Amino acid sequence: MHFIIHAIDHPDSLTGRLAHRADHRKRIEALLNEGRLVTAGPLPNKVEADPNISGFSGSLIIADFPNEASARAWADTDPYVLNGIYAEIRVYPYLQTFSAAPTTTQVAK
Repeated sequence: MHFIIHAIDHPDSLTGRLAHRADHRKRIEALLNEGRLVTAGPLPNKVEADPNISGFSGSLIIADFPNEASARAWADTDPYVLNGIYAEIRVYPYLQTFSAAPTTTQVAK
């Protein structure tokens, strides 16, 4: 089943995000390579050409997990959690009803 992982950053988390981004992305890429990722990305604080200027309020991940406990366990071991970037993690079951074609636009890497 799909689950939404909604992570909320601590204020002024940008420096920590940048320091641990590579490890965080490796875990997301593993979900992608396993065919379990629906979508993932950061939530910018403002709409601007370079979101690294004003930072991020959190992240959103939608992926397939066997159950809510496994989604929560996966989220709780994210480098952003372990290194104090995320203040809170929320996990919700998600029923994908519609799906759009993927876009090629990528802002934050």
